[in-house]
Amino acid sequence: MKQPGHVPLAEVDLADYDRFAGNLGWAQFDTLRREDPVHWNPEPAPNGGFWAVTRYHDIWQVDRDTETFTSEKFVNLEEVDDDLMDIRRSILETDGRRHQALRQLIAREFSPRNLMRNYEGFLRQLTKQTVDEALSGNEFDFVEKISADFPIQVLARLLDVPLEDTGQLIAWGNEMVGNTDPDYTAHRLDSPESEKYKHLPFRSPTTQDVFDYGRALRDRRRGGDGTDLVSQLANKLPSDGIPLSDRDFDNYFLLLVIAGNETTRHAISNAMLGLLEQPEQLRLLQDDPGLLATGVEELLRWASPVYHFRRTATRDVELGGKTIKEGDKVVMWFASGNRDEDVFADPYTIDVRRPTVDHLTFGKGSPHLCMGNSLARMEVRLMFEELLPRLRSIELAGEVTRVRSNFVNGIKRFPVAARAR
Repeated sequence: MKQPGHVPLAEVDLADYDRFAGNLGWAQFDTLRREDPVHWNPEPAPNGGFWAVTRYHDIWQVDRDTETFTSEKFVNLEEVDDDLMDIRRSILETDGRRHQALRQLIAREFSPRNLMRNYEGFLRQLTKQTVDEALSGNEFDFVEKISADFPIQVLARLLDVPLEDTGQLIAWGNEMVGNTDPDYTAHRLDSPESEKYKHLPFRSPTTQDVFDYGRALRDRRRGGDGTDLVSQLANKLPSDGIPLSDRDFDNYFLLLVIAGNETTRHAISNAMLGLLEQPEQLRLLQDDPGLLATGVEELLRWASPVYHFRRTATRDVELGGKTIKEGDKVVMWFASGNRDEDVFADPYTIDVRRPTVDHLTFGKGSPHLCMGNSLARMEVRLMFEELLPRLRSIELAGEVTRVRSNFVNGIKRFPVAARAR
């Protein structure tokens, strides 16, 4: 990827979804980091605007200070009515002791030791099968055959659901995370019709389908001895002694369906596209797959599959020379922090030998550190360890199209022509 072009400060608008569909977010981030790193960005009604935080160290300061910058008022740009917050609240919108108690329900399953013991062999074999099937043809869509196919099968095992349901899980994830993209949903967040569904996460009627599916799984597994994630949520009591309500379960299950698929899929897609654009890095990894042991962190920095998360100020506070008022939305643009020139030399170049890559992709060291970060790292590493040595050649075979979203840095279509060794 080349250095993005320039966008004048007066023309920056991070609320414009079409700019992200056109891959123009990076140029806006560059302008903001240079000229106005804590920037007030207006939004269309009914939203009231937000502070865009674009420098690495400012983002980290916000993310780790949950007393000043809370998640309790929700973590996306939508401004949820006060009377709907408890209905829609998930672990993402919870801080403090309750947040920790909810994490602990399934955190052990995602520990590096547990993943290596219970999943690495399965994942390695699954990766080989995915690559074999994709490379059986000379031309294919990289998202369809590799990026989407692999993570969803991992999720199916974690949830213990039939493999024939994976297509439905992908479609549900697309519709909710891509809720501003007309290719993914007929119920766009930015349409007046979405007001009818404001009581549901993502303002999407599809959410109720996911809730019904998850509850049916839970009800069948209550009282059992299963070790899958649904069984753990159905049968374990959180450490704070407060059982999961039906709504708690619904929102937890919904998050697993989305986070277990969407983030890893877009990380793999963006990393592969970056390697095609910088073929010398592709050759380095093909010649020495051992570089992926550490190089995977550089690929995750580069890919930045989630553009942002939001917090809300609990008090008046100074940040980056600006006065943020209590109640203001404060948005951490992780993708911008991962391109901060003060932290990463030559940030628009992939360097799989980069010595330290302390990126922000998973919420570096914050209480809200992505619970599945070790699994995502393993999935990305295994995919490229298996795929890259198998490729004699690979090149673009058509236009790459992106999700119309300022939340997920997603690729919808990615046609390639490939020859296996």
